[in-house]
Amino acid sequence: MAEAASLLWLRRDLRRADHPALAAAAEAGRVLPVFVIDPAFFDDAGPVRRGWLAATLRALDESYDGHLCLRHGDPAAIIPALAREVGATQVHVSTETEPGGAARDRRVRAALADQDVEWVETGSPYAVTPGRVMNRTGQPYRVFTPFSRAWQEHGWRPPATEPAALELATAPSHNGAWELAEAATATCPIELPPAGERAALDRWAEFLDEGLLGYDGHRDRPDLHGTSRLSPYLKFGVVHPRTLLADLAGRTGKGAQRYVAELAWREFYADVLHHNPDSLTSDLNQLGVDYDDPGEAFDAWCAGRTGYPIVDAGMRQLLAIGWMHNRVRMITASFLTKDLHAWWPPGAQHFLDHLIDGDLASNTHGWQWTAGTGTDAAPYFRVFNPITQGEKFDPDGEYVRRYVPELRHLAGAAAHRPWEAADGYAHGYPERIVDHAAERTEALDRYQLARSRD
Repeated sequence: MAEAASLLWLRRDLRRADHPALAAAAEAGRVLPVFVIDPAFFDDAGPVRRGWLAATLRALDESYDGHLCLRHGDPAAIIPALAREVGATQVHVSTETEPGGAARDRRVRAALADQDVEWVETGSPYAVTPGRVMNRTGQPYRVFTPFSRAWQEHGWRPPATEPAALELATAPSHNGAWELAEAATATCPIELPPAGERAALDRWAEFLDEGLLGYDGHRDRPDLHGTSRLSPYLKFGVVHPRTLLADLAGRTGKGAQRYVAELAWREFYADVLHHNPDSLTSDLNQLGVDYDDPGEAFDAWCAGRTGYPIVDAGMRQLLAIGWMHNRVRMITASFLTKDLHAWWPPGAQHFLDHLIDGDLASNTHGWQWTAGTGTDAAPYFRVFNPITQGEKFDPDGEYVRRYVPELRHLAGAAAHRPWEAADGYAHGYPERIVDHAAERTEALDRYQLARSRD
């Protein structure tokens, strides 16, 4: 029989440093860190997310000195069984607020209660747990700016310290669990970045030294390496936002202020989803817009063959590296929802299928913000012009040429307007599938018609 221990069930907190649930578990004695590969989540995640998770789990095992217990199956059966196996009287977790994760936890908690095992929640994947920041009337915020102010006024605890005398227990992993993870990494269709908290903290240190000062001015430039690229690590809690906020404390430059604001956006969307779980599959603001089934145009959008260079560069970047610059996420989402008049969920799902940083709340509500059905007060008239957006944020065409080889013969900003070059289509780049000006007018007409029905 394995050593008696409290269970530390890891989910979106795949790290050892700054881990309040780990500290709480250690107060009771030995700690057995466990991760459950849940088919309900894993099987539908797509090869990119499965590969990134598997690589992160291997790095997590190293962080816990080879003590990570990896099991496969329904957590409502696996966790109670493992508690019996090791004689655990407590299961420690970070609080989960996403709808699917919260529902899973209710099932596991009930099963543990049947065998008198205590369920202990400490901390969450966020600096401020969703649901704690409310307005003066006790209602959740629906607009970012007042939420951000209240979120910063609420504040957050300092990073948690690791217990000085941490004792890690050992229990066997399921036969085939690590093989399943290794297969997911081996079959991942993209080259993954370095995984694990050491890689995340190294990336963060590099960004603080070399990128933070220019972040406010460079963060919207996809042609530059102007962002921290920490989102894949934040997605699985490999690094906690509280750790980043602690390092930013006392820094007064615009770059630091902007980075804090971007972390606030992540927490805002998590809060919105917590209060509105149905918004995963329906509009937060029901405008009643008439949408089209774009058919083959959707396939062209997915493949990066719309004929609009900045859109195609973004969609091809997504397929190539499992990540897309945030400015380009907005441009590509606007193109699908406003130029092709499609409802946002298929686009959001395509992103989730390919992003290694596919955060459920941020992805869902980022799409709704762009579509005009989300948290903004009146964004329905916002239609991104893919030509001028490209020229503004990729002024020399470097980003386009990086991901659209058919346009590498066009110098400078000419890459954004191949239809104006005599040889613009000489290397097989597709012509535009729609006329943006006409579709912008059509989109505005549809949104205004929907508003007139209210």
